[in-house]
Amino acid sequence: MTQASPLARTLAAIDAANALDPNLEDGRPAALLYGERMSAELARLFPEASPLLQIAARGQHVERWQVARETYPEGREGYLTWRRDLGRRHADRVAGMMADAGFSAEDQARIGVMLRKEGIKRDAEVQALEDVICFTFLRWYFAPFAAKHPAEAVLKIVEKTARKMSPEGRARVLAEFPLPEDLAAAFRAAP
Repeated sequence: MTQASPLARTLAAIDAANALDPNLEDGRPAALLYGERMSAELARLFPEASPLLQIAARGQHVERWQVARETYPEGREGYLTWRRDLGRRHADRVAGMMADAGFSAEDQARIGVMLRKEGIKRDAEVQALEDVICFTFLRWYFAPFAAKHPAEAVLKIVEKTARKMSPEGRARVLAEFPLPEDLAAAFRAAP
């Protein structure tokens, strides 16, 4: 009997953890579905992704439901603190799964850099992960978000999304998604 690779064991551990999400989407645990969508977008956008980038994509929201946004103060500062804390938590949780699967301490530290988004715009893998996150949002979560928010809030989110993406990622968004002109303009104007 062949033993699964460290990559396969880590991905399976992430999926097992996310399968416990009590929140359902399309009848499935929402975090598990999100991880699968992230992996699919990564494979489509970056078919030569390293094993570590594959792990980061799958584990980007591992057990996210365990830290509710409502447990943090209202407003931008509370939101940013929640997101920062989640990044640290996800990094620690995935690193632990990697340790159990036999990955080195160096690889575990590298996952932390990716999941905390350290070096965005400077680190190619961190930027690739951010582009995958943005594509996953646009493909699967943008329409429901836009339906619940006023047009000016939607435009602000699109502007923030575009700023986080690489120039190549923004160009692909414009080629792949039929966006209204004001939203497309936000992707063209982003630095």
